[in-house]
Amino acid sequence: MSDPRALLEEERRRTRERLAALRGDYRGFVEASKDTNADDEHDPEGATIAFERSQVGALVRQAEAHLEEIDAALARVAAGTYGVCTVCGRPIPAERLEVRPTATTCVGCAR
Repeated sequence: MSDPRALLEEERRRTRERLAALRGDYRGFVEASKDTNADDEHDPEGATIAFERSQVGALVRQAEAHLEEIDAALARVAAGTYGVCTVCGRPIPAERLEVRPTATTCVGCAR
């Protein structure tokens, strides 16, 4: 693995951009539903708006959780424990970290 810090920083940048876009989308759904007297339960379009708002809200929470994982991985880099399985203490294969840079366990322990 080349430079885990650089890889994680790039992942953080992309995730923050995605999070900002998702939050904008979410605000758009909230604003759109504020200016109507639509009843989500009885309006045919209301259910769609509520569903989309819920979906985007879930994606926001997922991106926020991923940012926390990235920050934890960066802390492990700083502490010198990045790439070490938190369960068995063996090295996490570089291939796994390339695919999932926030991984805390080796493949065997992840099963």
